[in-house]
Amino acid sequence: MGIGRFAFTPVLPMMLHDGTLDLPTGSWLATANYIGYLLGALLCAASPFWQRYWRGAAWPPARLVHTGLAATVALTLAMALPWPDAWPTWRFLSGIASAVVFVFTSGWVMAQLAQRQSTHLGSMIFAGPGAGIALSGLAVMGMVQQHWLASSAWIAFGILALLLTLAVWRTLDSPMPNAVCPPASLSASSPTESAAPSTPPTVPPEDNTGGTLEIGLLAVAYGLAGFGYIISATFLPVIARTVLPPSPWLDMFWPIFGISVSVGALLATQAPRTLDNRLALLVNYLLQAAGVLLSIFWQTLPGFVLSSILLGLPFTSITFFALQEVRRLRPGQTASLLALITALYGIGQIAGPPLAAALVEHTGDLARGFDLALGAAAATLLIGAGLYWLMFRRWPTTPKHPTP
Repeated sequence: MGIGRFAFTPVLPMMLHDGTLDLPTGSWLATANYIGYLLGALLCAASPFWQRYWRGAAWPPARLVHTGLAATVALTLAMALPWPDAWPTWRFLSGIASAVVFVFTSGWVMAQLAQRQSTHLGSMIFAGPGAGIALSGLAVMGMVQQHWLASSAWIAFGILALLLTLAVWRTLDSPMPNAVCPPASLSASSPTESAAPSTPPTVPPEDNTGGTLEIGLLAVAYGLAGFGYIISATFLPVIARTVLPPSPWLDMFWPIFGISVSVGALLATQAPRTLDNRLALLVNYLLQAAGVLLSIFWQTLPGFVLSSILLGLPFTSITFFALQEVRRLRPGQTASLLALITALYGIGQIAGPPLAAALVEHTGDLARGFDLALGAAAATLLIGAGLYWLMFRRWPTTPKHPTP
């Protein structure tokens, strides 16, 4: 995912420099990827239905993950082809592949950890995207210094994605329980039951929950996070080049962001198991909002370094704690609800790049347009934090006791 979804961010300045696209076109390519991510999440959410009524679609999770990874390799390499009219299609399909891999891999891993009473370790899997982001960012630093073309960068990232895929291919060949996508032979159960992970389906949600209302607020808040981070995650290197003087550090912000993503994912595994997920999400939203605001109000090298760190640390932690909250609210419908909130997250992502491009065009000034877009992003994160505070106050949880 760090390559399939996010290698575009450090390569975008190279493509702008090569003259192969302009900023509005780059925004459209990013949007196409996020639309694909949304569609992929919706397909995953509907998987119980199409597996129940279309037996030929009953692919096991391992095959779906294999297919998504292979597609990521092929579509990354395809971006090197001099066919700009096809680039939106490649990015769109890459978004679908990313969503499928995310939903089925994370759902399966969390189900396995739940069987071992180790769900607090689930955030470790999200260190992977951060590592991919850091690798792509560091690679682009060398490419820029050697005056590589953007097409060469896409080839290099395609090869890197291939090597990483081969490294995990045999692991994924090992038997995978149908934690997320059970076979159609289970069609006697309801669609929501069919989507349940292989944890005991009889465990009810906690009594003191807000039911559908709290789930709705969680979904909205998670969708706001998609918008809140995406402008920085799409345009961070471009923004830095716009407001800062030339410096080798301009290519360091993206790797710093990626490293921070991995560190944040690992730190999340150390969170107290009695910690309320909603409070954890509130803190992470505030940290990310601070990172976005720093890139507006402290436009210096130290400011962008700190901004990159604060943007990255909560990035996958937000996903991890949201997944934990989904499991708490609907332990028997985790996969379907996860896919649904992922879809709303995708809608938030889709809105970001077009808004940034429109504001840049409206103001006629890159720096001013990006500042306005980043301000809107920070505001959505603060609203999301407020929603989690509301949920925490309205529906307090029963104190949890860690499993020895």
